[in-house]
Order: sequence, then structure tokens, then C-alpha cells
Amino acid sequence: MLAATVLGSSIAFLDSTVVNVALPHIGEDLDSGVGGLQWVLSGYLLAVSSLILLGGSLGDRFGRKRVFQVGVVIFALASLWCALAPNVSMLIVGRVLQGVGGALLTPGSLAILEASFRREDRAAAIGAWSGLSGVASAIGPFVGGWLVDSASWRWIFLINLPLSVVVVAIAARHVPETSDPDAPRHVDIPGAALVALGLGGISWGLISAGEEGWGSPAVWVSLVGGVAAMVALVVVEVRSPAPMVPPAIFASRQFRAANLVTLAVYAALGGTFFLLVVQLQTSLGYSAIEAGAATLPITLLMLTLSSRSGALAARIGPRLQMTVGPLLVALGTLLMVRIEPGADYVADVLPGVLVMGLGLATVVAPLTATALSAVDDRHAGVASGVNTTVARAAQLAAVAGLPLAAGITGESYLDPDLLTTGFQRAMAITAALAALGGILAAIFVRNPERVEAEPVPAATGWFCGVEGPPLDTCPGSSAGRAPTERAA
Repeated sequence: MLAATVLGSSIAFLDSTVVNVALPHIGEDLDSGVGGLQWVLSGYLLAVSSLILLGGSLGDRFGRKRVFQVGVVIFALASLWCALAPNVSMLIVGRVLQGVGGALLTPGSLAILEASFRREDRAAAIGAWSGLSGVASAIGPFVGGWLVDSASWRWIFLINLPLSVVVVAIAARHVPETSDPDAPRHVDIPGAALVALGLGGISWGLISAGEEGWGSPAVWVSLVGGVAAMVALVVVEVRSPAPMVPPAIFASRQFRAANLVTLAVYAALGGTFFLLVVQLQTSLGYSAIEAGAATLPITLLMLTLSSRSGALAARIGPRLQMTVGPLLVALGTLLMVRIEPGADYVADVLPGVLVMGLGLATVVAPLTATALSAVDDRHAGVASGVNTTVARAAQLAAVAGLPLAAGITGESYLDPDLLTTGFQRAMAITAALAALGGILAAIFVRNPERVEAEPVPAATGWFCGVEGPPLDTCPGSSAGRAPTERAA
């Protein structure tokens, strides 16, 4: 069961890292400008952002194993489509279909573990899932770079086919079917459609503005239509008898704050990773595998330090790390302004990578835990889905809008000097976004309050520092109130 869920989610995680490394080669082979490359990433992010909440609902309603397997099959077929794509338009279609598969299989993999393992084994199973999936993300740049350099970028998609066959076979034999008997009979299709229209319209408008200019009527129609769809989404969710996102969860100030920080930090993250590997290959002459290896310290730092950061936040509260972490990310991206033709990896690239990795390792675990703990337990799954959707939507917006804001349009990504100017401007923008996340955390995030419990009288007339019957060995002390914690 663990093998099936880890491998299933890993094929989605692998593609999210290997495609970035292959972008310059895809652009050259398919004769695509920046706009086409943006959609190669945005098509996948758009589908995942729009449908991941719906994917979780479908698994609860129709069976988590069934929806998980369907997601893997769709992802595999879409990967074959991408590998055979004759032009960038067909590749984008395939990436959107991959996103549909990813939105079905990703929430299903965790839901299967949650529903199938015994309670005493569940934490270990989910921990193994997280660690092994993290390893998949770590080796992604190496695998992608090696395949691109030694064969072709098309192999980064073909590698998904044998993995998918193994996942479906293991799941069919070893994964039990589970569902939620109390799940709503109504599936919020209108809500999912409006999310797709809203995010798609805004993304299309931003990317098109870089290609056609702000004077194009299509740009404004797309932007206005996207905003209108997002407004309509709020109206539909409030009135729906079984909303995809219960509006009540946004009553928590802590939940709103966590998602605002998520929006800022992941926008900075998405924009940085999109442009960094292109800058390394185009302006510094790195091979695909060298560009992938250049960012490996970030993944290693997160794998090594994230759990410790989460444990520290559980002891002292998340506010400090959610403030300092984004500020470190901002400093790391500012250091990347030094990356230009002729730059040395150790002196100019590695410092920014290390500082950014430290920042992400500091903030990611407390950020996720805060988003989940800020709502009632019965809404934990929805809260996780919302936080994931916000993160993907932020990355989508960054990939769509950052090149336009930085002046990277048309074929400029092929010119080292033009790309470097735009890249440096983009890193300054992402630094501002990350710093905004830290400021928002400092203002709005609150640590759990320490609440004094009612005193427990001891037989001696003193108070014991425990919540329970007095002990004969209780030291005589007037400091007898035991502090307990509750969520702010």
C-alpha cells in the first residue's frame, strides 16, 4: 500500500521538477517563445489548482482507490501525449491533462493512508510517504537533466509510463477500497469550473499581455472574465448546500493569515524556480543536469531541517519561524541578482541557494501545520486542500505574471544579456513578495496562548503543578497552577 501511494505521488512530484530543467531545450526544439514555455508550466498548475479539491471530494464519494487509479492512468496517457507532441500547443494540452491526473491521484494517495492504516501506524506511514516523496523531488532535477542531456526532453515524460503500470498493478492487488459514507451526495462541479475559469482567465491575460501588449482587447477580456469568475465562485460557494470549500473555515483569522503567507511565499518560490534554471543554462552555459544539480542544496536542506523546524514551532509557536523564514527567502533571492554571465557557482550561485533553502526549511513546516490547526478537526482535509490550492495558484500567478513584470518576453530568453537584465529584475520582485510574506506573518499570525488552568487544591493546602489528584510528594509551593495551551 505504501509503495503504491509513494510511487503514485512521486510521478507527479518528479514531473514538477524535471520539466523546469528541460524548458530551454523544449523551447529550442519546438520553436517556442517565453509565452509557450510559461504555458508548459501553467497548464499543469492550472489544472491541479482548479481540481485538487474536487479530486479529494470524488475520492470520498466514489472510492479513494478507484479515483487514485483513474488519476494515475490519466497521468500516464497524458505523459505519452506530451512525449509525442509535435508542437508546443499539443504539449500544453498534454500538460493540462497531466494536471487533471495529478489532481485526482495526489489527494487520493494521502487519503488512502489515512483511511487504511491502523491509527498507531498512521503517523509512521505518512512520515514515510513524505520522506520518500521528498527524495523523489530531490532526484528529479538529476533524472531530468540526465535524460535531457543524454537522450531527449521527451524522455522525461516517457519515464512515467512504466512507473504508472507498476502503481496501478500494486494498487489493484494490495490497496483496499475506502470511501466516506457521510460524504455529500452532491459534488461541487460549478465551484471547480469557476476556479478553472478564474485562474485560467487571469493567467491567459497576463501571459498574453507579454506577447500582445496591454492594448489587445483579448487581454482585457480574459482578465476581466477571470476576475468575474472568481467573484462568482464566492457567491456560488456561499449559496451551495454542499460547497467545495465551506465558507466557515475562513472565519478563523489564523487560517486566513496562514494562507496569505502561503500566497506570498509560494509566488516567490514559483517565480524563482521558473527563471533560475533558464538563467543558468542560457546565460551561464550550464548543461541541463548541471542546472538541476545547482538547486539540490535547497531540497537537501528542506529534507534535513523541515521536521526539526516543525517540532520547534510546536514548542514555541509558529510566528517567529513564519516571519524569519520568508525574510531569509527574500535575502536568498536578492543574492541571486549576482547570477550573470561568467558568474562562479560557489561565489555567486551557491550563497543565494543556501540562504533560500534555509528560509524554506524554516517556514514550510510551520506554515502547513498552522493552516491545518487553525480550523476544526472535521475540516482538516478541506483546510489542507485549500492551502495546497493557494500554493499552486500562487505559483501559477508567478509563472504567468513575473516574466511580464520583469520584461522577459518573446525570444528574449534566448539572449543572455536581455535574459540577465530581466532575471535580475525578477529576483528583486520575488524578494519583495517573500518579504511581504514575513511582514504578514509578523502582523497577523499568533502563537497559541498559554492559559492558566484552574487550581487543583492539595491535601496539604498547597497546589500541585499537575492536573489530577494531589500527590503525597507534591512539593509545597504556591506556584501551583499548571499552564495548558489552546489555539489562539
